[in-house]
Amino acid sequence: MRYDSLKEFIARLDAEGELVRVREKVSPILEIAEIADRVSKLPEGGRALLFENVEGSRFPVLINAFGSRRRTNLGLGDVERIARDIERYLKLPPPTGWVDKMKLLPMLFEAAHFPPRLTRGRAPCQEVVLTGDKVDLGLLPILQCWPNDAGRFITFPIVINRSADGRLRNVGLYRMQVYDRNTTGMHWHIHKDGAHFFHDFKRQNKTMEVAVAIGADPAVCYAASAPLPYGIDEFLLAGFIRKAAVPLVKCLTVDLEVPANAEFVLEGTIDPGEMRTEGPFGDHTGYYSQDGDYPVFRVRAITHRKDAVYHTTLVGKPPQEDLYLGRATERIFLPLMRTQLPEIADMHMPAEGVFHNLLIISLKKRYPMQARRLMSALWGLGQMSFVKTIVVVDETVDVQDVRAVASRVLSGISLKRDLFFSEGVLDVLNHASDHALHGSKLGVDATTKIEGEPGHGEPLRSASQDVPEAGRVAAHFSQLTGCRYIEVDASSTPVLFVALDKTRPHQGREFLEAFFAEPEFDSIAICIVIDQPVDLDDTSLLMWKFLNNLDPRRDILLHGERLGIDVSRKMPEEGYTQNWPEEIEMDAGVRARVEARWNKIYPSDSSS
Repeated sequence: MRYDSLKEFIARLDAEGELVRVREKVSPILEIAEIADRVSKLPEGGRALLFENVEGSRFPVLINAFGSRRRTNLGLGDVERIARDIERYLKLPPPTGWVDKMKLLPMLFEAAHFPPRLTRGRAPCQEVVLTGDKVDLGLLPILQCWPNDAGRFITFPIVINRSADGRLRNVGLYRMQVYDRNTTGMHWHIHKDGAHFFHDFKRQNKTMEVAVAIGADPAVCYAASAPLPYGIDEFLLAGFIRKAAVPLVKCLTVDLEVPANAEFVLEGTIDPGEMRTEGPFGDHTGYYSQDGDYPVFRVRAITHRKDAVYHTTLVGKPPQEDLYLGRATERIFLPLMRTQLPEIADMHMPAEGVFHNLLIISLKKRYPMQARRLMSALWGLGQMSFVKTIVVVDETVDVQDVRAVASRVLSGISLKRDLFFSEGVLDVLNHASDHALHGSKLGVDATTKIEGEPGHGEPLRSASQDVPEAGRVAAHFSQLTGCRYIEVDASSTPVLFVALDKTRPHQGREFLEAFFAEPEFDSIAICIVIDQPVDLDDTSLLMWKFLNNLDPRRDILLHGERLGIDVSRKMPEEGYTQNWPEEIEMDAGVRARVEARWNKIYPSDSSS
């Protein structure tokens, strides 16, 4: 699947009935985000949105372009095919003779087209050039996504820079808070390649040149988000996906190359001695990420197409557009993971885990404790090192079927034997641990126990058929505002979620201890404490909140073969040193304004 520009992709979406053109006048301050949030939560991710009448800017806004499996496949091609192509190259046997070498020629010819190529002269992205006093980020319809965001943020910037020695290029997606007409923040997470390059410049006291492309062909957009190994050029991956080189053009004011067919390009520099507070920002976790000091990007030039489209995305409580890009990454990078861990059968990161909170892996099991070895290996492997919870099941379990996985976990494990705790690095957006950037991790070994392994030959735990009604638990403990069982199937242990009106430190753990001490509730094997506000009827949001707020070693309380988990908000008196963030919620006035115009914005025949 090859597109030479974002506009070609837009035309394809339009032709396939996957695009809604919004002609109603809308504001980039919160309104577009509210509309996109509603659409992303429609079945199959709704449709892509092209806002053609945006307050304060002449440029249209494209959002939710990759927000479904179908649109992701339309943009990149069949992601399963991409994975098979990668595997084909990885498993290429060395030629042993002249005939084998001849057989390789078609693949070598194809591979010769993958590396990016430099074009001469002015490119489409440089049809309009703004420098000096004409540089004004206010010309772009940059969004404020959520009410408590620190301002407007560029959320789909393709950020390009080079290492201090000039040998390596990095292309990544790093949000950019707009401070004024020509300066932004550069939100480089401490673990990301962009931050590594920045710290090299800082050690040498050298100014870093940076270019930012906004709106590129789908392969380039995806490659910028991909978790490639250090030193691998993202434009090379884009060329592999396109089966054609990405055309690049030299910037006009910095010594970097950018996609020639981009919609907008920002050129500028970062002084490693200049830092500024960035954030808060409503992030993909569904919570506001905390503010902090980050580098400042000073824009020297803005170039763009005459008829440019501003491409952006929204992140927040799942599902959002990033879910589908993440699913593409699952499939595309599975063959690469298998080169290091060939026992992996399949993998899945459910939406509720927001990528780094839950990984489900199926295992081709051959020897005792192999599941624990696999978990330990994954926690030392690139961006997998940030994953907080890993569940390992047999290869016979379909990891894409979360219900089947839950059934296996809730019927096939020993709560005392099969939970495995570790410590390590965590994503900077993880707010649950007592300290930033590191904390505890949980492994769940739900594989069938084999000879030589603890638990081999023991019967599976049978679910209690005589659990008390949830209302009896709520009536017994006045501090609870509600209770609900989640039951997967008849053979699985039901899980009791309780909503706690938390007003003081340690209240969640004290409740669990009192709960375990009450004989009336002995048949309830798993109880999870979650604090207000929470909708107990929404299973997806319950699991999202549970996975976000869990610090495994701190929050899990084992009582024999019973399990209590306290994922209520933690306080400083409980040893918590971070700032517990607010959940993202849209302003009620914005919701009302959008609701009043909804049929004009997103007609009923577009609701897919």
